Amino acid sequence: MSVRSYEKFIEPILRYLAAHPKGESTRDTYEACANALGLSEADRAERLPSGNQATYQNRLGWAQHRLRRAGYSTSPRRGFWRLTPEGIVFAKSHAAPLSTEVIQNIAVASEEPDNPTSPPPPTVVITTPDDRLEEALSELRATARTELLETLAQVSPRFFETIVLDILYKMGYGTSRADLQQVGKSGDGGIDGIISLDRLGLEKVYIQAKRWQNGVGRPEVQSFYGALAGQRATKGVFITTSGFTAQAIEFVRGVQQIVLVDGERLADLMIDYEVGVTMRPVRVPKLDTDYFEEQ
Repeated sequence: MSVRSYEKFIEPILRYLAAHPKGESTRDTYEACANALGLSEADRAERLPSGNQATYQNRLGWAQHRLRRAGYSTSPRRGFWRLTPEGIVFAKSHAAPLSTEVIQNIAVASEEPDNPTSPPPPTVVITTPDDRLEEALSELRATARTELLETLAQVSPRFFETIVLDILYKMGYGTSRADLQQVGKSGDGGIDGIISLDRLGLEKVYIQAKRWQNGVGRPEVQSFYGALAGQRATKGVFITTSGFTAQAIEFVRGVQQIVLVDGERLADLMIDYEVGVTMRPVRVPKLDTDYFEEQ
């Protein structure tokens, strides 16, 4: 199954904690609920887009949060969950399985504080704030990627070469920005930039940067390979604002010393290393449970 929304985790938590009225650790609750839902190893290994947490544990955390807001559970100390007396009564008075309406009432209770008992519309889609934040960040990243590619298509070839070297420097290539040389010009032999990986320039990476709209084919990549051979080079990076044909990709698999970077990957690198991109900090409040641990 795919670990999507959190409401499916509400009842497993309720039933497990009802069977352990003194409470249980979150770790044991995670495991028990995952088993109750039949989550596979792949399901349990799935992580949020941020990579910070297992998806199913995030869903369980939000399900527990909703139970707590409804007054049915509590977390008296870090890493420990327990039903409240109201929660125990609720579990005993509601036979399994809980109806969709009951689960949705619990799930949206904190979102509708003025009338928490009113059922949500039949078309309600339950997502966690983490989900909505991840979706918003994903949309903003996709927009920035599109805008970057549109902007790169308008810069001069010379400035595009500068951008490429700036990205590679931000990624850690070269001991200083001066170690990245822009050499692209007429008769450059297919070399637009050179990176010295050490201060003495004993090891170098050669760059080809093409601001193209159409796909880069095998002839262009093969020409770059020839230019590398002429320099007796063992490392080359071919970067373009477009993409590479299947024949170009297949050729590189055979030679192994060239890395291809298409427009999508280039834009992602610019975002990740903040080249031509600024980041707005997002301050997301989260309880610091360590602070409240009494010594």
